[in-house]
Amino acid sequence: MSVLLEAPPPNHREAPPPSPPERLRLETAAVRLSFTWFGAKKTLSAGQKAQAAEAFGAAGDSLSAGKKLLDTRHPKYRGVSAVRSQAVAYWKGVSLPFPEPGVRLVRRGDVETLQHRFEGYREELNEAVQELDEVYGELRDSARRRLGELFESGDYPERLGGLFAVEWDFPSVEPPEYLRRLSPELYQRECERTRARFEEAVALAEQAFGEELQRLVSHLAERLEGQADGKPKVFRDSAVENLQAFFERFRCLRLSTSGELDELVEEAEAVLAGVRPEGLRNHTSLRGQAAEGLGRVAQSLESLLVDRPRRRVMRRGA
Repeated sequence: MSVLLEAPPPNHREAPPPSPPERLRLETAAVRLSFTWFGAKKTLSAGQKAQAAEAFGAAGDSLSAGKKLLDTRHPKYRGVSAVRSQAVAYWKGVSLPFPEPGVRLVRRGDVETLQHRFEGYREELNEAVQELDEVYGELRDSARRRLGELFESGDYPERLGGLFAVEWDFPSVEPPEYLRRLSPELYQRECERTRARFEEAVALAEQAFGEELQRLVSHLAERLEGQADGKPKVFRDSAVENLQAFFERFRCLRLSTSGELDELVEEAEAVLAGVRPEGLRNHTSLRGQAAEGLGRVAQSLESLLVDRPRRRVMRRGA
């Protein structure tokens, strides 16, 4: 028995796959991370600067000077700062750059996870600030002794609670729909501008991936090759682990727009496939092969990045 297959209409055509900027626009959401932070430093008043400048025979308005309100090296203050650093590192690690200050792009499927992690950082920050508040009186007394006549009680709030915070939101980077009704011409211009910004985002992502890979492979290759004082150079496990983490992140966030960059990432990954830090330390031949392979990748990346000069990004004012 024969089966007749109906032919598609003459004008039927498959839609072309979306371009990288279009795919980025369809698959990501913008996320903005911001902090409220009590300033541990303060600029001297005009009178204080004039007094300080007098010792050098200088004019007060030609001197820039400030005072340190709190000892930022104190373990409790470092604990507060560490939470901010971790939050920023996570935010940058799961997202791609976007040509707007303070905004990055995250895969829509990762939004819920990101929300949960940020809520965790908020709790950690609140706990760290509470611990800092417990030694705040001690830090203020220390500042009184260190600053002498520069100490002013008005610079110090009663408590630090509420003066440190982490916030995030998901701003729209699309033209507002109401603009279509108010002014179709202006709406179209905004659509063009949005397309241009996502094209720029793709270029920024490629550039960031290339520069990060070059830094990681160059560092590890330099530590693996040659000797220092007659012995193999020392390298930390993190030099290998950071590269392997980069491979995983690149696979998750890759845009597949630069065949050359994709190939170099695959080449570097092949060099370290199944390799552990202790293996590089214990086997001279393996160490040499890895150094040679990563060195080739680093040289190719250098040429690639030179041939593609950094784009000048026009950012809107914050």
